[in-house]
Amino acid sequence: MKKVEVDWGLCESNGVCMGIIPEVFQLGDDDMLSVLQSEVTPENETQIREAVRQCPRQAISIVE
Repeated sequence: MKKVEVDWGLCESNGVCMGIIPEVFQLGDDDMLSVLQSEVTPENETQIREAVRQCPRQAISIVE
């Protein structure tokens, strides 16, 4: 199973990923990013890969 992984040391919670796929990434009221759904599925993989590509800090990856 593929999963979303965030390097919290790199993440700046700028929310680019949330703008791409808000059902997976969410910025809380405290401006901290959280992963709502870590499983990469055929339905969300394209958007998650786009979030990985667009992350300004390269903090998101997909792991097996």
